[in-house]
Amino acid sequence: MKNLFDAVDTQATLDRINALSPDSQAQWGKMNVAQMLAHCNVAYEMVYTDKHPKPGGFARFMLKLFVKNAVVGPKPYPKNGRTAPAFVIADARDFNKEKQRLVDYIKKTQELGADHFNGKENLSFGALSTNEWNVLFSKHLDHHLRQFAV
Repeated sequence: MKNLFDAVDTQATLDRINALSPDSQAQWGKMNVAQMLAHCNVAYEMVYTDKHPKPGGFARFMLKLFVKNAVVGPKPYPKNGRTAPAFVIADARDFNKEKQRLVDYIKKTQELGADHFNGKENLSFGALSTNEWNVLFSKHLDHHLRQFAV
């Protein structure tokens, strides 16, 4: 798994994103490439914006109990797995806009660095370690970049 707090690993991920085109076809799933980029942006929106509300106490407890390990653990995501409602992108999106937003978010994350994220609160899972944040970002991106064969 790439370390997205490392400049070299970040650039390798950005190179994969830059290999995408508006015509890139999914190997599985329902999203087109622009929707996939918008979907990947949601993880960063949850860190850098107030667009997504924090789940209530009971919902957050359940997410920590049943979902957290799948998201921040080492096991890859399955193809065609379920996603949280906030991550569902069903409308048309602009490929170039979503791609640039994702590139900007990834660069910002790398520039802020691992120390910025150590113990930082996640909306759904509470405080995460630097490694958990990296897995959350890196595993999700890798899953969807593989979905589009880059």
